[in-house]
Amino acid sequence: MTKVIKSFDEYKEVYQRSVEDPEGFWAEQAETFTWQKKWDKVVEWDFHNLDVKWFVNGKMNITENCLDRHLADRGDQTAILWEANDPKAPNKTYTYRQLYEAVNRTANALKANGIQKGDRVCFYMPMVPELAIAVLACARIGAVHSVVFAGFSASALADRIKDSECKMVICSDFNDRGAKHIPVKAVVDEAIALGCDSVKTVLVHQSTGDPLAFNSAIDKWWHEEVDHQSAECPAEQMDAEDMLFILYTSGSTGKPKGVVHTCGGYMVYTAYSFKNVFQYDDGDIYWCTADIGWITGHSYIVYGPLLAGATTVMFEGVPTYPDAARFWQTIEKLKVTHFYTAPTAIRALMAMGDQYTEGHDFSSLKVLGSVGEPINEEAWHWYQDKIGGGKLPIADTWWQTETGGILITPLAGVTPTIPSYATFPMPGVQPCLVDTNGVELEGDNVEGMLCIKYPWPSIIRTTYGDHERCKQTYFSTFPGKYFTGDGARRDHDGMYRIIGRVDDVINVSGHRIGTAEVENAINQHPQVVESAVVGYPHDIKGQGIYAYVIATGVISDEQQFIKEVLAVVTKVIGPIAKPDKIQVVTGLPKTRSGKIMRRILRKVAAGETDSLGDTSTLLNPEIVEEIKTGAK
Repeated sequence: MTKVIKSFDEYKEVYQRSVEDPEGFWAEQAETFTWQKKWDKVVEWDFHNLDVKWFVNGKMNITENCLDRHLADRGDQTAILWEANDPKAPNKTYTYRQLYEAVNRTANALKANGIQKGDRVCFYMPMVPELAIAVLACARIGAVHSVVFAGFSASALADRIKDSECKMVICSDFNDRGAKHIPVKAVVDEAIALGCDSVKTVLVHQSTGDPLAFNSAIDKWWHEEVDHQSAECPAEQMDAEDMLFILYTSGSTGKPKGVVHTCGGYMVYTAYSFKNVFQYDDGDIYWCTADIGWITGHSYIVYGPLLAGATTVMFEGVPTYPDAARFWQTIEKLKVTHFYTAPTAIRALMAMGDQYTEGHDFSSLKVLGSVGEPINEEAWHWYQDKIGGGKLPIADTWWQTETGGILITPLAGVTPTIPSYATFPMPGVQPCLVDTNGVELEGDNVEGMLCIKYPWPSIIRTTYGDHERCKQTYFSTFPGKYFTGDGARRDHDGMYRIIGRVDDVINVSGHRIGTAEVENAINQHPQVVESAVVGYPHDIKGQGIYAYVIATGVISDEQQFIKEVLAVVTKVIGPIAKPDKIQVVTGLPKTRSGKIMRRILRKVAAGETDSLGDTSTLLNPEIVEEIKTGAK
């Protein structure tokens, strides 16, 4: 099993070795897994032409390492512990043996429906165990899973299905999420009607059993396809560099990017980071509150914990249903030892009042974690005091969809921490800060663009179907380095603090949303001429979305117009991308070359109107006063 670092001195020593001899270091980590054929070379890489390969020519299957190898020693241990949306519903558990059998049955059902190695399968499902089971079933037979968060609109779902030419969609009938009853299958039907010709089968899991429209030409019931299958399915031999999954993320241009992760390196990195960051021990109960529709759910609900032989909690609900004590009741009920959630959730629960945290037994907890964005100091202290009894370590983790796993973070209870600092890089991760010219900033007490100058095993390999875009987005700004898109500061002790995005991407509740994507959606309203979207500080979400909109003619009912614009964004992308504020304007501040000066719009949105800087280069400086007045 993965070796876990137990002291800060040991961390420094291991980190040093990982930088001096990365190949030796990662070979040592990879040795702990089952390989059908060992690799010929640990790594080959070229950031200029974007060609990265880990464990070259190694053959394996990630599910053998998540399931088969645990059967002898922990076959009867709980692998997945499921907490339903309804707190009165019974918990469901799967032992490692039961999970192994369920995955094999599902894998056989996929094969019976024509899914082969390399085919893409799209998921649009709530947080039910069958989602994790079917994701692993894809990996078992070498199919590529593409999970889409089940809050995206039909149009956004259709874009993702078409981009990766998925052959099958797996969904549920409905989804109970908080007090909402969501018609999941109806959204899939709407998406398929938008020209998803590659889809041959829609496999429907009965989550609620409510009646629904069923098209017998392509729709099939999960229970009819899966339940009678054999519980044995040999794991497909995969090359370490074969595709494991595609996960779409917002870009600074309108079209979402299909981030590609591969089998071998992703396996080694997620297992290593999970064990070390969270300091997981046998018998612990680990709960990450994310959704599997995001990378956090892939790496730290499904793959990382199962590779480590952990017990991982899957939660169907929301933190405020039936009330704001739900998280704390669940920790007490399930005797959770490790709790990993987002700053947005912490801030929202903090705002509800301390009374919801009172009277709950948190004595099982050992480790707290934070993910999605830097956690602000006030929320950090509240989290540690109210939930951690003033003493538990907080792992404030920094990473991205593209990195596959946590890159800069405290190791819980090992690393000294400062509130709002991601602290130090994981072993094998070599960050650097550069100035706008790409010159590396040496020493401490410096601030710059955060890059990484050496590959780690779970680094993005490409964007699906568009390798050039991947190169341009991540590897061309500072040649020879992976550019994260974030700014950061390194203090006198070498600790990193992430400052936030430096590109046109807004981090809303830990989810990256491209401004261009929201603008494209707003501009589909027939009365919108042009729009500009920026992020601004938001008490709960971290960043909110502020939209400046130019409309045709005179808008007689501005509130109605704003309502319609919000409805368009919900339809095109999903409720997650709805602007928090919409300001109707007659023009936007533009340079003489026609470029929108977003710096001014950001300042106005943040209420910093007394420090707008030089506006003399604008084609229309008078518009700034109008926007300032309108914002008040």
